[in-house]
Amino acid sequence: MDVGFKTDKGIARYNNEDACFVMVDENVFIIADGVGGNRSGEIASRTATRLVSQYISSKPIEKNKGEEYIKDYFNGCIAETNLGVFQLGQKFDENFGMATTIVIGYIEGSKLYIFNIGDSRAYLYRDGVIRQITEDHTYVNTLVKAGVISKEAALVHEKKNVITRALGAEAITNADAFIESLQEDDIIIMCTDGLYGEVSEREMVEVFKKGYNMSQTCSNLVELANLNGGGDNITIICLKFTKEDSHEQ
Repeated sequence: MDVGFKTDKGIARYNNEDACFVMVDENVFIIADGVGGNRSGEIASRTATRLVSQYISSKPIEKNKGEEYIKDYFNGCIAETNLGVFQLGQKFDENFGMATTIVIGYIEGSKLYIFNIGDSRAYLYRDGVIRQITEDHTYVNTLVKAGVISKEAALVHEKKNVITRALGAEAITNADAFIESLQEDDIIIMCTDGLYGEVSEREMVEVFKKGYNMSQTCSNLVELANLNGGGDNITIICLKFTKEDSHEQ
C-alpha cells in the first residue's frame, strides 16, 4: 500500500491543533482536529491519537473475526479514548471543554472500515470520481439534511464550523461507522476541514489524476489549500490500495 500523510498549520493560524498517526503494520490510520482555547485543542487531538494508538498496540486486532467484531473493537477503543480526553479536560481548568474530531481508518483484506466523530472527513476516489464516505456532525449539515438550507448555502453559513458531536466533549459519545469494499487503485483520503474548506472536490480530483505517489499527492493538496487561503490547519492521509494489499492478510 502506498501511504502518504502531511500536516500543516496553514496560513492564518499560529499553531497546529490537528494531529495524525499512521500505524502501517496494523493498517490503522488516525486523524484528529482539536477544539478549545489556550492550546487545549492541540492537547485534545494529540491525546486522542496517542490513546487510540496505545489501545491498538496493547490489544492487537484479531484477524478474520468479521465485521461485527471490528465494529465492536473500534467502538471500545473510541469509548476508552473519549473518556480519557474528557477526564483530562475535567482535570485542569485551562483544558476545560476541550474536545476533538476523529477519523479512524482500518483496512483488512479488501474491506475499509471508517469511524468518525465531528467534521473531519474520509473520501474514496475511484475511476476519476471522488465520494465523501463520512457525514459531518455539524449544525449546518443538520440544516441541509432537514431541507432548511442548500449545500451551497452551508459553505458560507456563519455557523459552518459549529460541530454537534466531538470526542471528549462528554463522558459518553458514539462514532458513525462505515464499511467500503475496495478495488485496485482506489485512493482513500482522510482529512481535516482545513483541506476541504479550501479545496473543492473537483480540484482534489485534478490532483489525483496527475498520478503522483501518495506522499507527493498530500504535499500538493496542502500546497493547494494554502494557495486557496490556508484559513485553517490542514492534515491529510492518503492511501492507495493495490491488488497485492487484498491478499496480504
